Amino acid sequence: MSEHLSRASGPNGDPACLPVLRVDAIPTEPVPRRWLIEGLWGAAAVGFIGGPPKCCKSYLGLDMAISVATGTACLGTYTVVEPGPALVYLAEDALSVVRERAEALARHRGLPLAEVNLHVITAPRLRLDQPADQGRLFETARRLRPRMLLLDPLVRLHAVDENSATEVAQLLAGLRELQRGLDLAIILVHHTRKAVPAGMAAGQGLRGSTDLHAFGDSNLYLRRLRGQLLLTMEHRAAAAPEPVGLDLVTTQEQTIHLAVTPPVSSFEAPHETDLDQSVLKVLERRPVMSRHALRKDLAVQNERLGRTLLRLEGQGRIHRSPDGWRLSNHHPVPRSPP
Repeated sequence: MSEHLSRASGPNGDPACLPVLRVDAIPTEPVPRRWLIEGLWGAAAVGFIGGPPKCCKSYLGLDMAISVATGTACLGTYTVVEPGPALVYLAEDALSVVRERAEALARHRGLPLAEVNLHVITAPRLRLDQPADQGRLFETARRLRPRMLLLDPLVRLHAVDENSATEVAQLLAGLRELQRGLDLAIILVHHTRKAVPAGMAAGQGLRGSTDLHAFGDSNLYLRRLRGQLLLTMEHRAAAAPEPVGLDLVTTQEQTIHLAVTPPVSSFEAPHETDLDQSVLKVLERRPVMSRHALRKDLAVQNERLGRTLLRLEGQGRIHRSPDGWRLSNHHPVPRSPP
């Protein structure tokens, strides 16, 4: 495609204009969907593992790195499609802790640590907003040619204002250049905000500028539900799989690992309940609203809102009219107890 575009010229061949092509002149190039870890992370995808503190974000990132480095299934479930070297920088963990966790994950897979093609950056400091460190990271990755780079956590790797879209965009641009230049998957571990409004999509809860959520090609989100971890996945170029439960298995200290638990459909997800109530309360204030107006008011993903509307309609609590969605007269909004 680049060859065709390089031959394109500006309108009427004017070199002062940008080159253009009629859309039907653009050659078709089938782009097969590639996975690094099938269903979990795209090949050469950049994105986040997000969640509140103490919800095993680092364990999940390291499990993914070990899986890629050994070609073994991630979480014992997700197939590694493009195995190869993995490179990690864990800013908050001592090197001895990194080795201990990696060894446990390898032993759980029945592998000696010597067979794990994992490389650990040992620099005491790495700043993604500093050109010198950006250059060293690029050169390190260029020589090792990893399939995956894990950077954990993002907050320890820069000094920019995370709420500034301009500063965040500059930081992310450097990572995108690294990803594209080396065909490299990059996983950033990042915290979510303490208070996430009901109905808000998981990615919009990432701390800092909304550019962070928009940036991700693949994103994973962890949260706790009644003492159990819930993993939600989203992809730019593929449908989001159903969420799954996770459990940190600690029965044997030598093989501590994360494991997939029974489908989360077997228990109630509070965000769905919160969104149900949010929709009902909005319709109580405003008797009729279009789906677009509801989505804008609740700041919720269109897909999640659609599932909620269908569920509430099926329960007879709301109905669709020519003007939009309305409360059903015989199903008032439940009141919270005093």
